[in-house]
Amino acid sequence: MTDETLPTRPERVARRERGRRSGLLFAQDVLVVVVIALLVAFLVKTFVVRSFYIPSGSMENTLQINDKILVNELQPSLFPLSRGDVVVFRDPGGWLPKSPPVVRNPLAQAADTALTFVGLSASDSDDHLVKRLIGLPGDHVVCCDAAGRITVNGTAIHEPYIVVPPGQKDAATLAFDVTVPKGRIWVMGDNRYDSQDSSRNQALPGRGFVPLDHVVGRASVISWPVSRWTWLDDYPDVFRGVEEKKE
Repeated sequence: MTDETLPTRPERVARRERGRRSGLLFAQDVLVVVVIALLVAFLVKTFVVRSFYIPSGSMENTLQINDKILVNELQPSLFPLSRGDVVVFRDPGGWLPKSPPVVRNPLAQAADTALTFVGLSASDSDDHLVKRLIGLPGDHVVCCDAAGRITVNGTAIHEPYIVVPPGQKDAATLAFDVTVPKGRIWVMGDNRYDSQDSSRNQALPGRGFVPLDHVVGRASVISWPVSRWTWLDDYPDVFRGVEEKKE
């Protein structure tokens, strides 16, 4: 049996001080990691990828109401868009009705603001639209030919992704014959008879065209719900025979 020497009061104070400093250093390290993680998430959201939810059925059956999608913001900022891409863009003006203010309790609002900040939520989804890109700058887009198909630069396209009601054959509700101006695109919803797209907004000052600087990015994947997780197809075969036109 050995005698244990009890620590003196100064030793006990020193131990407590070392423990307190260790706890403060650990908390400081955790705070730095959290701040860096938030900063990285913010930078990713701002420059690389964002999340949006789908509030309407205008892109059925490709996208369903309340689907969440991830949007690649490097297109068109760094990489060009292609015909067939599903794109998210800000309202060019008058395409969407005014949304009533959403009343939330302070806790829910704070949580949504924080998630939006890091790109995991999209409180501004109702101010954006998602459609499929049909015409690039310089393209001559017409609806419709005798078979009800859209033509791009004189080539009729067969669109397997669209929804057309029984008894209808045209791939749009309104006729159009347009040449897409420089810096603009022509977009349409896959649910052609229930979509506020370029064809439905020809009477507005923008004549249905979407400025490229309004495009947030290309939707690349359905991220939620898990049962619908999939990459979004841009159907390159649909547009393979379309000849390029100069702007």
